[in-house]
Amino acid sequence: MLHHVEIWVPDLNRAVATWGWLLEELGYQPFQRWSDGHSWGLGPTYLVFEQSPALTGGHDRLRAGLNHLAFRVPDQATVDNLAANAQDHGWTLMFPDRHPHAGGEQHYAAYLENDDGFEIELVADAPT
Repeated sequence: MLHHVEIWVPDLNRAVATWGWLLEELGYQPFQRWSDGHSWGLGPTYLVFEQSPALTGGHDRLRAGLNHLAFRVPDQATVDNLAANAQDHGWTLMFPDRHPHAGGEQHYAAYLENDDGFEIELVADAPT
């Protein structure tokens, strides 16, 4: 089982605004907070966002490394609701011409990207 994921970000306040909103919408709870980082947990797993002084370069999902994180949501209505509200919280809908089937006809999801170039995928577990 996954214990935690740590993501280094160029601007912690921006990460808290974008990721914090999304994670709390998905049921994660604030877990830890310190001067250079915040984390949110769900069950035994947590996600850490840290603005490290050792950070070099920016994130590019097209380079080797993390491309995106995918989260399960209960249904298509939740995908639609989160995608509709994401823009107000620093996320942009990717592939709008193919939304919500950018991953294929049988795959109902929203792909979102924030201003720092991090991508998330919200995947509907069951059709509505």
